[in-house]
Amino acid sequence: MAFQLRLPAMIAIYLLFFFNKISWTETAVDRSEQAKAEEFLDYYNSSILQWHYKKFTASWNEATNLTAYNREVKINTSLAFASFEESIRANASRFNTSQLEEDTARQLNLIISSTQLKNATERARKETLVSQMKTIYSTAKVGNDSLEPELINIMATSRDYDKLLHAWLGWRNVSGREMRQMYKEFINLKNIGAKENGYTDLGEAWRLKYEVDDFAAIVEKLWIELRPLYIELHAYVRHKLTKAYPGKVSEDDYIEAHLLGNMWAQSWVNIFSLVEPYKNKSNLDITSNLKQDKRYNTSLKVTKLAESFFLSLGLEKLPPSFYEKSMLQKPDDRDVVCHASAWDFFLYKDVRIKQCVEITHNQLVTLHHELGHIQYILQYWDLPAVYRTGVNPGFHEAVGDLISLSVDTTTHLQKLGLLKNSTSHDEESDTNVLMKLALRKIAFLPFGYLIDQWRWKLFSGDINETNYNAKWWELRSKYQGIKPPVPRSEDDFDPGAKFHVPADVPYIRSVSYRNTMTHFISL
Repeated sequence: MAFQLRLPAMIAIYLLFFFNKISWTETAVDRSEQAKAEEFLDYYNSSILQWHYKKFTASWNEATNLTAYNREVKINTSLAFASFEESIRANASRFNTSQLEEDTARQLNLIISSTQLKNATERARKETLVSQMKTIYSTAKVGNDSLEPELINIMATSRDYDKLLHAWLGWRNVSGREMRQMYKEFINLKNIGAKENGYTDLGEAWRLKYEVDDFAAIVEKLWIELRPLYIELHAYVRHKLTKAYPGKVSEDDYIEAHLLGNMWAQSWVNIFSLVEPYKNKSNLDITSNLKQDKRYNTSLKVTKLAESFFLSLGLEKLPPSFYEKSMLQKPDDRDVVCHASAWDFFLYKDVRIKQCVEITHNQLVTLHHELGHIQYILQYWDLPAVYRTGVNPGFHEAVGDLISLSVDTTTHLQKLGLLKNSTSHDEESDTNVLMKLALRKIAFLPFGYLIDQWRWKLFSGDINETNYNAKWWELRSKYQGIKPPVPRSEDDFDPGAKFHVPADVPYIRSVSYRNTMTHFISL
């Protein structure tokens, strides 16, 4: 009975505290300052959308037509946008956010947050460098072969050791090696900008976007939990590769990086035929069926197939402009950035994807991933401008890959008529499917982690221009258990052979959610 009397009293005390807290918060708000802040945010939200549209239009034009003119327009537009943001941040910083309502204060703090360089000349140099590096990456060729589709296809389908080596080494010679000095200057400028805005270095600025304490330690802990599963996968694949490449792969050594079916050894799914647990069983490969099915055998048709999945969930139909303005295949008449991406232009419900679509199973999965980004964009379209992005940098990737995982299943592909003569739901077929999932998802985890590990150490000074490449391969050996097939030196710059490095795109966002996802898969 004593407890029964005590509980209502505790609830009463809590409610009293709760309402007093609300009352205290209300009285702490300066109504005059709040009104001025709201007026400022109204101006910001109307003007920033116009600026975003200009900026992304210029970026799109450059990415889909790599000319000197488009690069110059993109740089100039980015610099004008940076100047506008600088004035906006100066005005936003005049408000005392402690006197404002919580949401208003949060919007202002997000506006103020920046790593932009203070000096206009340095800003211009930084923009020029990143544009030059992206152009090198996107126009590089090994002989007559571009990265997409030729080199990608060689890495995915060839089983000739020397041909694979030629593509792997050739790509690094014409991409990363060509931008080493540019990257050194670029990253120095980026780091200066972060420090000018109060961060210890650029790595801290990137990690704080997740709004959790000690983000790096959290990700490391998740990786340590998953590492035993990865080691088992690595050992199994290495054993199978000793049979495919006798004398080239050892049971007690790292795997050579060019033998895993991918230019960066980030996904191993393309060597499934070499490591398949059970032959003549279902494994979810629908590439040949896609190409033969007249309903899906063009880039437009396969994109509409991907859209139909979202419509079946009751999500939004893509705006008509999506199909008018998206780039769904590689043009024959110009150089483009083929790296798949989803774009939000912030006005007119203008959303697009840029993808050099090939009619393959992997490309169908990627299409669903990119359209997952687009659906997320459409869902937050009406929010204030500062909130029109992912909850954190990893959340957009989580949405995209959640969709691609949902699509890449036996049941769904059978319903589409793309998985024929499948012996699903027996133990051997299930094992094949799970192995393919592991080669795609679990194999990716250490690669996704180490790219930003390398950059964080570079930003902090633990890595410098004297050991760029040596430290890169230390991390790749430590986390992935792979090694370069030929000796590498500091004349090389192998990190630059991966798009996200020269394009200055953080990569840990692709692994922060997959670690958690894969943890549950492994249970």
